[in-house]
Amino acid sequence: MSDNRHENYELLNLLGYGLAKFNMDFVKEFGFKTKTAFYEYLVSLEIAETTSVIKNRQDLFDPFFDSGRKGWWQRGDAYIHRKILIDSLFGDLNVSQYTGMVKIYIQSKSGKIEKPETISPVMKSRFKQLQITGQEAELYFMHNYKNIDTFSNGTIDDARLFGDGYDFQIQVTEKYFLAEIKGVRASSGSIRLTENEFAKANEYKNDYGLIVVSNLADLPKMTAVFNPIESLALTKKVVSQSQTTYHSEYVSW
Repeated sequence: MSDNRHENYELLNLLGYGLAKFNMDFVKEFGFKTKTAFYEYLVSLEIAETTSVIKNRQDLFDPFFDSGRKGWWQRGDAYIHRKILIDSLFGDLNVSQYTGMVKIYIQSKSGKIEKPETISPVMKSRFKQLQITGQEAELYFMHNYKNIDTFSNGTIDDARLFGDGYDFQIQVTEKYFLAEIKGVRASSGSIRLTENEFAKANEYKNDYGLIVVSNLADLPKMTAVFNPIESLALTKKVVSQSQTTYHSEYVSW
């Protein structure tokens, strides 16, 4: 599978978001007086090949903030899934906190910031979520599920915490559909169903929708496959895994 996203995809999105949301306050937190100087600094760190790459990333996020800058307004909400993901992880941070987080990310990616901020365990976990395709795809589906004809008049319930072989339930009048979401960075690629997901798809058949959100690195596209066991060519693969657990002695708590 070809992945056409930039090697610093997540970091460029964080920078574009910060510039669009905080404007010059974000730049000043890095110690620069102009955006041009800040852009050149990021190029010197090899985060982007040219300053226009950084500027374009701000243009991508500008329409989603009430800053007076239009950016790529003509593209509508095409890229809003990127803002939604960052909002979910870092939207509660002020400019100083957000800048500190971005500095940590730059340090972890390049090692070129001399005095990195201290990183908390929670922040490490948030960084990991940035790179998980599944969460980005799920957030995209949550905000766009009504664009799927079958779900256009439906209401959504989040079932991800249950781990029962599907991510969401969509109720359409008196009928219930289950939706399992898979993300693919490029416009093509393979997906896999867990044994639990396969069993649930086999149980619900045409009421079970596999929703593949592809092309996440650019303009996402949703493809709905109902009754995926019958609709897709699936190959069974058995992977043996050992699990290590640690047990205490018998204790009266």
